[in-house]
Amino acid sequence: MLEFRIKKRDGLARVGTIHTPHGDIETPAFVGAATRATVKALTMKQMHDLGSQAILANTYHLILRPGSDLIKEAGGLAEFSSWHGPTFTDSGGFQIFSLPNVKISEHGVKFKSHIDGANFEMTPESSMQDQWKIGADIHMAFDHLAKSDSYDDMKLAMERTHRWLDRCAVEHEQIKKDSPEIRGLCANQEQYLYAVVQGGTFNDLRAESARFCASKPVDGFGIGGVFTADGMDEMLKTVNSILPEDKPRHLLGMGQEPIDLFVGAEFGCDTFDCVGPTRMARNGSLYTYDGRINIKNAKYTHDFTPLMSDCDCECCKNYTRAYLHHLFKTDEITAKVLASIHNEHFVVQTVDHIRASLLDGTFQEYKSAFLSRYYHK
Repeated sequence: MLEFRIKKRDGLARVGTIHTPHGDIETPAFVGAATRATVKALTMKQMHDLGSQAILANTYHLILRPGSDLIKEAGGLAEFSSWHGPTFTDSGGFQIFSLPNVKISEHGVKFKSHIDGANFEMTPESSMQDQWKIGADIHMAFDHLAKSDSYDDMKLAMERTHRWLDRCAVEHEQIKKDSPEIRGLCANQEQYLYAVVQGGTFNDLRAESARFCASKPVDGFGIGGVFTADGMDEMLKTVNSILPEDKPRHLLGMGQEPIDLFVGAEFGCDTFDCVGPTRMARNGSLYTYDGRINIKNAKYTHDFTPLMSDCDCECCKNYTRAYLHHLFKTDEITAKVLASIHNEHFVVQTVDHIRASLLDGTFQEYKSAFLSRYYHK
């Protein structure tokens, strides 16, 4: 069983430590979205230097390229990517169910590669096999994401997710006990399984899913699927009031907006991941404590101040807004690198400060001051 120790609670919020084979994660924590075994525009050393504690890769993308067998041959995700810390893999269900012409059955999902049109199939069993080969510390169960937001579709997807979870759990344990050929060079490394709570925007379905997942012999929980930012607090209150306190919870794909991080932590989530911060950075949209700015705007042409004077990332310590503006206007690759360093650092540090404020009892004051300044309220 994955060891998770809670140091302090504040309502549903908690501060703790997840102990993994590749190191500890002090929670709450923002996990870098290393979709294809890399965080776009950043090296793993840069991720470490900006304060990231863990990365999350995507199984769907990795089975397309370079393939789970090659990553197994390399010694697993951490060795392959030279990331010296804890690792997660998402099953890739969100991406697969977002593809056109997906063929869904109780057995699994058939789809075509978005790269070359090659035919693929993923089942709960093959998802577990691929994730064991990839060798992350923590795996997400293969889940069904509804194509529409209707109640009936959400319920059908949730119920199939539950049936698939049972199959994932059986396969996960079978591989752990009897399949060293699948585990490869990671054969002696413990790997852990998270169930995924579904139910979309319907709190009765979320509650049903949370109760089902809580009853299963899993190591933690992902909270995924479709939900709106406006209703996230109520959904998380519903789900995290049901999930057991002694197991960690990961909020999948949330963290582009700072308010997501505060709401997630306040209502009981321990880790978060999102591609948003680096995606926005590559387009010139940069976080500051006074809100996001578009560094491509002409008003920054002669602005020789740091992006943020109170930020200690490599970008802010060494470069001006005018220089960043120049890099983006001339389409230099360095623009994307420096902007990504800053945005990722901003989000990681924000969650680190949330953790510190929960420890010293100042969370509500920190939340109010941060969000009032950021959203100009």
